[in-house]
Amino acid sequence: MTENRRRLPHRYPEGKWLFVTWHLHGSLPTGLYPPPGIRAGQAFVWMDRYMDTTRHGPMYLCRPEIASIVASSLKRGVELGHYDLRAYAIMANHVHVLLLPKVPAQRLLGSLKGSTAHEANRILCRTGTPFRQAESYDHWVRDERELEEITAYIENNPVKTGFSARPEDYPWSSACGGKSAAAAGTSACATPRTS
Repeated sequence: MTENRRRLPHRYPEGKWLFVTWHLHGSLPTGLYPPPGIRAGQAFVWMDRYMDTTRHGPMYLCRPEIASIVASSLKRGVELGHYDLRAYAIMANHVHVLLLPKVPAQRLLGSLKGSTAHEANRILCRTGTPFRQAESYDHWVRDERELEEITAYIENNPVKTGFSARPEDYPWSSACGGKSAAAAGTSACATPRTS
């Protein structure tokens, strides 16, 4: 089991599915971080609720050309044999991914997040500026029940935030079933629907 530590513990047991969430730099202001001493799971819940409800800060992932970079990179990792991809959702200011690493998790996550950040910054003319937060939240999946729950959580995130009425309607998610959001130029973040 590989482990490194920053603010949150990062454990990567071999042969286990990994639920990873990363967010854009500046989308969670430092003064709003959960207090130190709370468990990693509690910190994630706090952070994710904030990310889903805020309409302030960087929202670069709303832009189809930026969301497309992340989606293409996720699919390329599968093609290269770096991981199996179970679920993903590219939200306005964060990304949820559920994958089964086939190469060291630290290496594949660094490569995935680094390459997408570099390409997005190039398009946004922000070269040399941080694109994503340095640390991500990750959680290894303990059993089949949890795997199903996390898959549903990820694919329902766009519905929960009001970006789509049904998971399969959101173009930047594994629930979409291969619809070509990039070709249609569909925004990842249409104005949230009102019930």
